Formats: sequence, C-alpha cells, structure tokens
Amino acid sequence: MSAEQAQSFQRVAEAYERGRPGWPPELLDVVPVADDATVLDLAAGTGKLTRVLAARYARVIAVEPLAELRAILAERVPQAEALPGVAEAIPIDEASVDAVFTGQAFHWFANDVAVAEIARVLRPGGVFARFWNEAAEPNPLPPAYRKRLEELYEAMPPPDVDDYVFDGTPFGQVHEGFVEHEQVSNRDEVLAFAASVSWIANREDRDEALAELASLLPEGEYPFVIHANYEWAHRT
Repeated sequence: MSAEQAQSFQRVAEAYERGRPGWPPELLDVVPVADDATVLDLAAGTGKLTRVLAARYARVIAVEPLAELRAILAERVPQAEALPGVAEAIPIDEASVDAVFTGQAFHWFANDVAVAEIARVLRPGGVFARFWNEAAEPNPLPPAYRKRLEELYEAMPPPDVDDYVFDGTPFGQVHEGFVEHEQVSNRDEVLAFAASVSWIANREDRDEALAELASLLPEGEYPFVIHANYEWAHRT
C-alpha cells in the first residue's frame, strides 16, 4: 500500500467502521481451523473480521499498520492483541500461529514478500485464508447511483490479485467458494461505505464525488445480499 493510499484510510477510519459490511460466522465453518487455535488477522482494519475470529478462536492477534484503524479495532475487540505492522514484515515469531486470515485486504499485498512472510509465521499444516465481500444481485441501490459508483471505481481501481501468486510457495491446493449473507444498510451507512473505499478516498475531488453520490441516493433502508468469498490453502 502506498503512503498516499494509507493516508486515505487514515482519513476515513470512522467511515470504514460504519460502512463496511461484516462477516458471517458461518464463513469460519469452511476453514479447517480448530477452536483452540492461535490465529492472525492480517491487515485487520477496524476489526470487522477480528471480532468474528475472536468469538471462535482461543487467541487472536490482529496486525494493522494504520493507527486510526487500529485504535477502533482495539476499542471494539479488546480481547484481541492489536499490533502495528505490515504484511511484508509481520511482527510475530516464526511458526507461531495456526492460521492467518485477511478480510478485504489481500489485494494490497499479494506479492512474493508478503506470501513468504505469511508462510513464515504459520506452523506446518496451518491455514492461510483470504476473504472478500461482494454485493450480489439484486442490488438495491438506484441505477444512477450504481452507474456513478462504477465510473468512480473504473477511474481508480484497486490492484488485482495475481491468479498465480501461490505458485512456487509452500502452500498446497487452494480451496474456494462463498457463503451468502445479508446486510441492511441505511442511507448514511451506504454513503459511509463509498467514503471508505480507496478509489474514492484517494480522489482530489473526494468531497465533490461524495456529494454527487449523496444527491443520487434517497433516504431509506437498503437490503444487500452479499457473497463472502473465500480462498484457503494449507501450508505444506
């Protein structure tokens, strides 16, 4: 993540917490990690995934580089151990966790150095799992709002994840699928989501873009069907 992108997330920490969807506990049922495990939430943000992990596993470490996000995480999930750090230099010992999870963040560090670090901190046979939420159809947002949101995304898309990022690494077969869940957001929460994404937060005309989106979104509740996508693999 570049310094400019990092600053954008620092500016929108509260919007991130208010607008980003959570994760269904059932998502952890598809990952073969025992309840007594020690697990790591990497690039944990405000702890959206951390709180689900903490409800399931015996010990949770959460690594997040940005102080503003990490402060919200520590407040909302005090039972997790919140640490500063980045994926390319994870601040824990070799072979010290049974699983590494990352939610809505792997695209920022899908590189050889970070994957090697994830393998380093995992015990042999441990699991790396990445999750990302995507809204499914039918989408409740007005067509004009969706169109403008798509235009903003296409103007500054986040990095793609290389399909072959695990080639030549100490990870086995990648398992994939999704778990469906629902979230009902009010107008303010929908706009907070827009404010929290890097491809809007990084814009020089961020305030103008958000004002335009607000003009296209009526008051009301917006029920979303969401696919919580997963990929996981064992460390060999």
